[in-house]
Amino acid sequence: MTNTKLIFLSSLDESTELECFVNTINEVTLQITDKDAGNPFNTQLVSLDVPTAIKLSKVLRNEINKIKEASNG
Repeated sequence: MTNTKLIFLSSLDESTELECFVNTINEVTLQITDKDAGNPFNTQLVSLDVPTAIKLSKVLRNEINKIKEASNG
């Protein structure tokens, strides 16, 4: 397991972040945080087992391809 976290910034709101990391039970965790909320409970977590994370990555790739096709057509 690597000791890495990736943070993605929203294109809609500069204060919203998506963080991706492997948790202690070797699942992929996605954490969405609104930095401007001023609330310690402004974080949402989703943890995915490996097969589900793979399925999510495939769905993301398909949606990205749809965007690319629409912009080329």
